[in-house]
Formats: sequence, C-alpha cells, structure tokens
Amino acid sequence: MTPFTFKRLNRTSRAVVIVMCVYAGLIALVILFDAAWWLVGLLSLPTLPALWDIAQGTQAGLTLDRDVIRWFSGKREAEVVLADIDHVRLDTRWDFSVRTSLVLTTGKRIRLPDEATPPHKTFETALQQAGLRVERHHFTVF
Repeated sequence: MTPFTFKRLNRTSRAVVIVMCVYAGLIALVILFDAAWWLVGLLSLPTLPALWDIAQGTQAGLTLDRDVIRWFSGKREAEVVLADIDHVRLDTRWDFSVRTSLVLTTGKRIRLPDEATPPHKTFETALQQAGLRVERHHFTVF
C-alpha cells in the first residue's frame, strides 16, 4: 500500500478574502449606519480564531500508511496503530459535513479533527485499501 497523505494550510487566499469581507462589512456598519463601536467589536470576536490561523500559518493533515494513522492540527498531533482500530465511522451531519471517528478494539472512540480530515470519498477509499472496515452513518442526531 502506498502511503496516503493529506495536508491543509490555513493561510489560504479564501480565508484571507473571507476575513477581509467580514471586516469590510463591519467598517461599513460604522460608516454608513453609525453602529456603536462596542457592538462592532463584539461582532468581530468570532473572526479572531481565523485571524490567528492566518497569522501563524497553521497546518493540519493526516498520513495513513500500512501500520499507523497519524494526524496533526496546529501544535497537536497523535497517532494510532492500525491493528488497534476496529473500524472507522463516517458520520454525515445535518450541515452535510462528515465527521470521522476511529473506533478502537477496546470500544474507545477517537474523533479526528475536522481540519485534519481529507475529503470523505477519497479518505474512505484509502481506508478500505488499508484494510480497515468503514461504516457510514447519515444524519444521526447524537
């Protein structure tokens, strides 16, 4: 099996454009509608994690080879030996995103960070090539 590698950079032109558009909208609120500064400040708070990722140039990714699966996100990283994995669970959420969980032979469930997870169709193929059983669950509530 050839190793499967996925890497995502958080400093993308798309992220920069989105943050710039949000700030342009907030500035427009102040200029055109004379919005209160404290309100604009509160509305800008959700953009701080994105600004941090852009400024730091953080990365996230995953590597799957014949013995182990490794993932990283920012400064966090982990790995699991494939022999310890009973199956991989792919849950489709109500917003159509897919959450990936590794279910170990002990019954413990490890959820992979969303930012480190590759597109689900390619990832599912790579998991099956590695000999792992993949379970799909669509639109589960819990």
